[in-house]
Amino acid sequence: MSTFRAAAIQMRVGNDINTNVETLKQLVAEAARQGAHYVQTPEATGGFQRDKNVLLATIRNEADDPVFLAAAELARQYGIYLHIGSTAIRAADQKAANRGVIFAPTGEKITTYDKIHMFDVDLDNGESWRESATYEPGDKAIVVETPLANIGMGICYDIRFPQLFQAQALRGANLLTAPAAFTRQTGEAHWHIMQRARAIENGAFLISAAQGGFHEDGRGTYGHSIIVSPWGTILAEADHDEPCVIVADIDVNESVLARKKIPNLANARQFTTQIVKA
Repeated sequence: MSTFRAAAIQMRVGNDINTNVETLKQLVAEAARQGAHYVQTPEATGGFQRDKNVLLATIRNEADDPVFLAAAELARQYGIYLHIGSTAIRAADQKAANRGVIFAPTGEKITTYDKIHMFDVDLDNGESWRESATYEPGDKAIVVETPLANIGMGICYDIRFPQLFQAQALRGANLLTAPAAFTRQTGEAHWHIMQRARAIENGAFLISAAQGGFHEDGRGTYGHSIIVSPWGTILAEADHDEPCVIVADIDVNESVLARKKIPNLANARQFTTQIVKA
């Protein structure tokens, strides 16, 4: 299949995973009703929890996680590729994994991806985040070969590291992903620029489902879930932070054409860096 319909689900999760799963079911059903073959949810689909001790006391392994269990059934029920942007899963050494997962239309888990780059930042408005204190970073870039497209998996802050997406594109990815929970400050400044840049520089589609609005734990997220073409055209966007579903028709041949027009991946050269003191 060279053409398919993709959907990005925008959510506003709370602290209760079971409530979030019910919302997930409703929004996936809406995406399926609109004819989506591939459906993506945002980072933290299972919910937010700032207190590390509470998080570690409540999260589960994959086999028992409510999001994983519901997603497998939803993929099978609607016959779709369901990409859970991420949810917190128990890891070793008193840490969690910020883990994305893709399920096949059979309900079978294809693969998982653990967020590589930790959001350890101090923003101008006083916001301070230390994901590395709670989450164990991943160390593997993932490309999933499906009948729809070759999907490169990323999560949120990964979007600021172009080398990850370039590595995926060089291994055949023609659909890149960065499901997110962007802060409002960074989203307003950088969201659209980086989404379009990663798509353009890799000649690939890019889909980023997002969290939006103000959440029970006090954080605010930017929303604006987006689907971008390999030429940098915004094919669909939620121009707000409310829960919703956006869809766009994807023709993977556009990735081939974009890479022929601008063959930067093929033209890249190795080089050294020299420091010259004045």
